Order: sequence, then C-alpha cells, then structure tokens
Amino acid sequence: MQGERGRGSKSGGAGRGAAMHWARWLWMSALIIAADQATKAVILATIREGEALAVTPFFSLVLTFNTGAAFSFLSAASGWQRWFFVLIAVAAAVVIVVLLRRGGSLWYGAGLALILGGALGNLYDRLVIGKVVDFLLFHYAGWAYPAFNVADSAITVGAAILIIDSLRRHDDGPAHAAKGTQ
Repeated sequence: MQGERGRGSKSGGAGRGAAMHWARWLWMSALIIAADQATKAVILATIREGEALAVTPFFSLVLTFNTGAAFSFLSAASGWQRWFFVLIAVAAAVVIVVLLRRGGSLWYGAGLALILGGALGNLYDRLVIGKVVDFLLFHYAGWAYPAFNVADSAITVGAAILIIDSLRRHDDGPAHAAKGTQ
C-alpha cells in the first residue's frame, strides 16, 4: 500500500528530497489560508450580516456566520461545538501533515494540501471570532445552496482529488496486474 501511495514521488518519502517534496504542499496550504482569510476580510469590510449583493441571477455574495460544520450541522448547539470542531481541525491537520511527510503522488499531495489549507482557514475563524465566515451563495428560483467560503471549497476539491486518486490507483492495482498474468 505504501508503494502505491508513493508512486509518482521523486523521493519515495525518504531523506532530504522528501522534506523538499512535502514542504511545497505546506506552501500550497498557506496560499489557501491566505486566499480564504483575504476574501473573508473583504466581505467583512463591505457587507453587513444578512445583506446580499447579487453578482448574477444565480450567485450572490452574502455575509453569514456558521457556528456549526458543513450545512450548519450542530449550529444550534449551546456552544460546545466550537471547541469540538477546533479539536477535529487540529487532529486532522496533524494527521494530514504526517501523511504529507510520508509522500505520495502529485494528486495525493495536492488533495491533502487543499484539505489542510481549508481546515486551517476555518480553524482560524473559530479561534478568533468563534464562528466561520461564509459568503458564497448559489441560488435559483427559490432554492439556495448553503453559503460557503474559499476554505470550504478547498476542502471539497481536495476530497474530490483524493477520491479520484484513490480510484485511479485502484484501476492500476491488483485487477490490472491480474490481466497481465493471463
């Protein structure tokens, strides 16, 4: 399994090359955090809570705060959820950094880096203001997708990349090897 994940890594996860390899993913995560926090700062400075700025007939910029997780999960809880989600984000960040240090394919590293950046972007909000700033709202004919932010987008894209990478590796796995022996 380690060999599959390591495929595509120049260093295979060992030595000085591995440190250089995984450090680039930390830079990618830092860029996600910077983009997330910069866009949130602009929204906080220009839009009042509950206000909507129509960009297109189906997309608006809004300012909402989420004390819960995805789709406002646990947002109605009494406040304990803030520290619960902080703990989850810190634990996830530690695990992701360990996985990045082990190395892997380009897709694997990019997916993990996006998730790490997104998790830390939202973690910053939880620690500093106690809730996550959301501002991207897609809607159509009375239907609206819950508002989200750059960090949420990075987490979603990162998860999709990891799924695609997993399926791609699965296609090259035992079934592919079995075809070669027939």
